[in-house]
Amino acid sequence: MNKTPVTLTRLRFCIVNCYPRSSREKFDQANVGHPHDMLQDFLRREAPNASSDIVYVADEDFALPVGKGIDDFDGFLWTGSDLTVYHQDDPRVAGQIEFARTLMNNGAASFGSCWGLQMAALVGGGHVEVNPNGREWGIARDIELSEAGKQSIMLAGKPTRFDAFIMHLDEVTRLPPGTQSLGGNAHTGIQAAVVEQGEASFWGTQYHPEYNLYEMGRLIAARAPALVAEGHFENEQAVAAYAADMQALHVNPDSKKLRSRLKVGDDIIDPQIREIELRNWLKFIESRVS
Repeated sequence: MNKTPVTLTRLRFCIVNCYPRSSREKFDQANVGHPHDMLQDFLRREAPNASSDIVYVADEDFALPVGKGIDDFDGFLWTGSDLTVYHQDDPRVAGQIEFARTLMNNGAASFGSCWGLQMAALVGGGHVEVNPNGREWGIARDIELSEAGKQSIMLAGKPTRFDAFIMHLDEVTRLPPGTQSLGGNAHTGIQAAVVEQGEASFWGTQYHPEYNLYEMGRLIAARAPALVAEGHFENEQAVAAYAADMQALHVNPDSKKLRSRLKVGDDIIDPQIREIELRNWLKFIESRVS
């Protein structure tokens, strides 16, 4: 598969970190990777001439970088979050909803995973609720593209059935009018969608194409108490062992033993498959500015 960077154009991106300050501090304390770093790493590899700024939209003092407005960016990349999008009385959530609506009203292009899909659905007029199936964690299994998904430019080149990294408790239960589900699985019916409003476009996936085995291993290790309490593991030692296997496979992706133990294939290991949605979004952004 071609590994040439998607674009040589000087694109300008704003990475929107959606975690509150307290959660970001916990990430540091627990040795968990920040998703904005993963997105910057992706941009360095796939759009080496692009520039990017990071903003913290859940903070009280949130603002775009000094001297820059929405029109100074070609696209906005939204991270996940541990907040709850339907708790609109929480100012850390309300401010994000307001910003997302402002972007949509200004015709901006966004991409977001997990929280990003939920935010896109909410501001477009859809609905988000607690997933009755509980937490979907680690790897989302057997996501199947819908007929709309097979035709979508967001998922061009993606297998019609695939696994992907994931960690969430809520789900989109109703998409905005005119928006189609692009795929889902037995645990979460809506795993991907594109919400459009005029010239604005918000691509969203419930899963995380920006993660890899190393970063998901770190996140799972930090979520050990919750994963044990919810019955996914017998004890925290078992969580640690699973997370260590993920990180070991990241280092040695050809290990048949680890692949078998974790039940993962190339759709999880190969970034040329795993990151297709992000790569297609870059092509979409370039087509908008050219």
